[in-house]
Amino acid sequence: MISRLLCAALATTLLLSGCGFRLQGNYQYPEQLAQVQLQSNDQYGELHRLLQDKMRLHNIQVVNDANAPRIWLNNDQLERTTLSLFPSGQVAEYQLVYSVSFNVQLQQQQAQTFNVEVRRDYLDDPRTALAKNRELDLLLQEMRQSAADKIMRILATTEVDQASQVNPTPDAS
Repeated sequence: MISRLLCAALATTLLLSGCGFRLQGNYQYPEQLAQVQLQSNDQYGELHRLLQDKMRLHNIQVVNDANAPRIWLNNDQLERTTLSLFPSGQVAEYQLVYSVSFNVQLQQQQAQTFNVEVRRDYLDDPRTALAKNRELDLLLQEMRQSAADKIMRILATTEVDQASQVNPTPDAS
C-alpha cells in the first residue's frame, strides 16, 4: 500500500515537472543577473524598495558596480479613468492603471525596455469617504506589489545569449 502511494506521488511529481509546472515565485534567474545595479528616479520609493526586497529573497545582490547589469526603473504612474456614474452624476467606479517602464542593460550592450501594467477597478461611494481613502491606499500598495512580481517574472524569463544580449522570451508579458 505504501509503495503504491510512493509510486503515485513520484509519477505526479514527474508529470508536473515535465510539463514545466513551478510553484509561484520559484524562478531560475540567469547567472548574469546574480549581481545587478538597481536604479530609479526615486531611490526611496515603494516600488524600488519592493524590488530590492524581492531580489534579496531570490539571492540577487544589489550592488553599485559599474560592470554589473543595470536595471533602471524609468517611471511609474497611476492613471484613473471613470467607468460608471451614479444617477446624480457622481463617479461610481474608476479603473486604476498602474504602469511601470524599466530597462535591463548588460555590460556595453543596448538596453531592452519593458513595460508592466496592473489594472484594478475601484468603487467610489461618497458616503464612506474615509474608508475609501484607506481602501485606495491598500489597493495601490497591492498594485505595486503585483508590478514588482511581474518585473521579477520578466527578469526570470530574460534569456542572455553568448553575445551577452538580452532577449525576452515570448511569454514574458
